[in-house]
Amino acid sequence: MRAKKSVLSLAVTLAMTTGLALSTQAHAQQEQTEQQAEQNDNDKFEKIVVTSQKRTQSLNEVPLAVSVLNSDQIDSAFANNMEGLQSLVPSVSFRKGTTTRNSALTVRGIGTISFSIAAEPSVATVVDGVVLGRSGQAFADLYDVSRIEVLRGPQGTLFGKNASAGVVNITTKDPSYDTTGSVETSFYQDNEYRFKGVVSGGLTDDLAASLTVFKGKFDGYIDNVYNNEKVNGYDREGARAVFKYEPSDDLNVKFIAEFYNADDDCCADLEALPSGRNPDSQAAPNSNGIVDGVADIDLDQRKVDHDYESRTIDEHSAFSVQVDKTIGDYTYTSITAQRSWDNTEYREGDFTSIAGDSNEPVFGAPFQLHDLGAQQWDQFSQEFRVTSNLAGPFNYVAGLFYWNMDSQRNFTRDASCQNNAGQLDAAMAYYAQNNLTGAELDAALADLDTYTQSLGVSCNANDIVSATAYMSTEFNNWAAFADGTYDLSEDLRVLFGIRYTDDEVSYTHRRVSNDEFGRTGVGVRSAALNTDESGSAEETNVSGRLGMQYDLGDGQMVYGTYSQGYKGPGFNVYYNFNPDNDSREIAPEESDAYELGYKYASRDFVFNFAVFRTEIEGFQANNFDCSDGTCITRLTNAGDVSTQGAEVDFMWAATDSLTLTGGVAYIKAEIDEFNCPAEVAEGSCTDRSGLDVPFSPDLKYSLSADYFIETEHDFNIHINGSYIYTDEQYSDLPNNVGEFNPAALLPDYGILNASVGLSFKDDAFRVSLIAKNLTDESYATTYSGDNFRYQIPRDAERYFGVSFKARF
Repeated sequence: MRAKKSVLSLAVTLAMTTGLALSTQAHAQQEQTEQQAEQNDNDKFEKIVVTSQKRTQSLNEVPLAVSVLNSDQIDSAFANNMEGLQSLVPSVSFRKGTTTRNSALTVRGIGTISFSIAAEPSVATVVDGVVLGRSGQAFADLYDVSRIEVLRGPQGTLFGKNASAGVVNITTKDPSYDTTGSVETSFYQDNEYRFKGVVSGGLTDDLAASLTVFKGKFDGYIDNVYNNEKVNGYDREGARAVFKYEPSDDLNVKFIAEFYNADDDCCADLEALPSGRNPDSQAAPNSNGIVDGVADIDLDQRKVDHDYESRTIDEHSAFSVQVDKTIGDYTYTSITAQRSWDNTEYREGDFTSIAGDSNEPVFGAPFQLHDLGAQQWDQFSQEFRVTSNLAGPFNYVAGLFYWNMDSQRNFTRDASCQNNAGQLDAAMAYYAQNNLTGAELDAALADLDTYTQSLGVSCNANDIVSATAYMSTEFNNWAAFADGTYDLSEDLRVLFGIRYTDDEVSYTHRRVSNDEFGRTGVGVRSAALNTDESGSAEETNVSGRLGMQYDLGDGQMVYGTYSQGYKGPGFNVYYNFNPDNDSREIAPEESDAYELGYKYASRDFVFNFAVFRTEIEGFQANNFDCSDGTCITRLTNAGDVSTQGAEVDFMWAATDSLTLTGGVAYIKAEIDEFNCPAEVAEGSCTDRSGLDVPFSPDLKYSLSADYFIETEHDFNIHINGSYIYTDEQYSDLPNNVGEFNPAALLPDYGILNASVGLSFKDDAFRVSLIAKNLTDESYATTYSGDNFRYQIPRDAERYFGVSFKARF
């Protein structure tokens, strides 16, 4: 259990909560000034700009469900990355893994959770028009963002094959021709600090540039009782340079270069249910385990007992050039981009400090399991498109797209030798067959015990064996697409889109035992199961979109769409790749989506409502396989699923000083038909129809308030508060007989965040007091497996910070 909060902590909590409660009363006493009125008149909601359809549009013109977080909302949330911001978009959930490469986003309950390097996400992440090969590339810090658009439902017509569930479209800030700059630094409890500096301005009359630098460091919030050090912290830095060249009104060239490095001792799995591996440890959970089918999860757990540090090292580099040229009624766009991502994972896999020392065999003695995996992604993409600017009824976007990604991964596991089912005899027989001949071989095979003893070979917990897997993948994708509208009348238009996609994926997998005798370890296959495999798949697809949009007048619009989604083929390529099962192609995932929506926008109020249903065939999903003494994952076409529900989001300038923003999503994501895995015995599976899809809470909502108070003392007050509720959700699929593991049910939770800022000299200087999780409600974001492992984030406890920002 955590220690009781200090008197100071409780006092600050009371003060900030009271400040939020009194803000409405303070508003009634505030006088509106001419300057503030002018600012509010210019800040019209109906002018919220999005590029979700690859053209600049007002939010209320876009006939699809899209949520927008602008830079002010992002800054007010004081969220470091997508993990923090996803809570502000009710239709989005986040699956946190032990490293960025195995974390994932889901939209409307649909997303791909996989450790395979030959599979792609269902939710596309796009940065400045460039599709990222892996969602993990976007889970780095967000430090120069103009807005984030979340497009819900299949978006394959414009964004391609890995947008079958949705798109997170991130737009970063452009440089200005006026010389401007800012410096921002923040400090939080537990020795966390963040710094950002920005300078922007014109270099010539037609060339502007900006430079942003970032640095952040955090000791961590988890106590490792093994060495009395903090873990789950970070050390990150990055820089982003943008050049914008506009020699004429019809030509715009933008070059972006970005570098980002992170060294995170993160993210250690916490023992929140009793594992039995070291019950006398100071890090043992305060839990009764699973009682009457309900998991007693110790959500206050903040300790680990690890002798091997879980760590993630990320190195990113990105370059892109976008050219926009207008000729007559058409704008031609070219986006050329190259990105690299190096990710190295160190993982504590036995989750205790007493493993691997005993000369007793496992599983009577604690086993050791330590992982080291390095992976590199290199991607290149090229998009050409033409956008019409016609005054007539027909307008469209059409283009060609090419994308290539190469990836290499080396993964080594060091683990205790395993002999609970005669694995040592099998290994020694294989060793003898490869090293002996004739009578010596016959004698060894006739008496394996004597042969093994003669070599001094044993197989106990302190006999550490190892194997390394060398994996590579290559994805090639090209597509032709078109999307447009045709006005049947002034108020009624037809929506249409089509995309042709050609997909190729190939892989190699070579796993080599590093053990002299080729012994089996916990989660380490023997030398007899070394691999040298390769495979490839090629698929083509035609996906479309069709719909109607009707303008009701007075800023109102209704629409109805049918759209198809497509996610390309893959393979389950991972460390313990089994050619008998994993060499089978994972077929494409295809979806049919139906959506009806209503939108309203005025100067001070925006309201969006959508109802939807999406049916998905060949759902690519991850299942746990614990057959080798440690849990591994197997990606399959698990079956057919559907998701349906209703969503509401709004922005309301309730007064000249108070703005409310919120959203609600009620979603049912369920299994319609389950495909029994081919390797499972016939009759071993039962129907799972109607059961939940992982990471699909039925209800999620958020509400935030921004309140401005102008004083007569040369400073102004900015108050922000937000509440986010997430319903309970399962973190895994049910097993083959349709039963959920009770440990996989994550409890519901509600989080209250707040900040109070004082600004001086027209907001040239601002200092803010920040409170995260004021009610101190703990929660888990992920059940990681083994009936005890969980991810509990830093935001699952109350903490405070202060931020300073200066602009010039």
